[in-house]
Amino acid sequence: MKPALSAAAHSRWTTPENLLRISVVVAIATIALKTSAWAVSGSVGLLSDALESLVNLVGALFALGMVTIAKRPADEGHPYGHTKAEYFSAGFEGLLIFGAAMAIVWASVDRLLHPQPLEQLGWGIALSMLSTALNGGLAWVMLRAAREHQSMALEGDGRHLMTDVWTSVGVVGGLLLAMLTGWQWLDAVLGIAVALHIFKEGGQLVWRSSQGLMDESIDAATLAKIERCVRAFEAQTGGAVHCDKLSTRRAGALHFIDMHLHMPGDWSLAHATQLRMQLEAALLQELPQARISMEVLPLGVQTQTEAVQRNGDAPSP
Repeated sequence: MKPALSAAAHSRWTTPENLLRISVVVAIATIALKTSAWAVSGSVGLLSDALESLVNLVGALFALGMVTIAKRPADEGHPYGHTKAEYFSAGFEGLLIFGAAMAIVWASVDRLLHPQPLEQLGWGIALSMLSTALNGGLAWVMLRAAREHQSMALEGDGRHLMTDVWTSVGVVGGLLLAMLTGWQWLDAVLGIAVALHIFKEGGQLVWRSSQGLMDESIDAATLAKIERCVRAFEAQTGGAVHCDKLSTRRAGALHFIDMHLHMPGDWSLAHATQLRMQLEAALLQELPQARISMEVLPLGVQTQTEAVQRNGDAPSP
């Protein structure tokens, strides 16, 4: 019993809401550390790192709000629920990343045109590495939990934190090179390189959130799992039942599955309903967060909607 309780406690601790609250606290801590690193060293590279951490904080706060909204149950105005709210957090965070990247480019170009000596790099690097360790540990936990909870908001925030980690590693690497070579301009050039990398991350977040809002199909691995389950069910009926017109979409943690279930027309409604429930139960065992809609039809019969889509004709009365 103890391992089960431990697993349950771990699952409660790694919910999207809890991890995003932790992300807010860690973002505040890393802003303080990286701002201090910039203050003692004067490095524009460390300044760019601190600005990205500020984006982390705003993004985590917005993501927390969207995850809270996404958990609201379906209502009259939103019969399919509110789970798509998570995609707004990813898109918003992507736009914030663009803003931070432009600010970094501005500061880096100014430093490139008006170079200044770097001071106390040892302390600056030490503070930056401490904040990087905090971000790296949290990002690892968040990305694992995002797969478990199928949370787009959590995944977006985790990937952004991981980008922050690699950004910090790059900044510190550039500062070490500046210390070894005496080429102070490396700091400004590295700041611009960091900004370009952040632009790329922001673009990917905006793109992925737009695809979710446009009802993108379920990922290939999950779709293959659905198809295996359906084919296994057909085999259990000896081929008497046939499924087609499978369509899917993902909305946050929910998977929506629609299909047609064809069977002999002389079977009773009770028997048809029993088979439908068996297939639905099998799919829910594989995908507990699924919302399944199945239309039961006789073999060889298609809906009027399908006829219109195939032939372009008006439906017959």
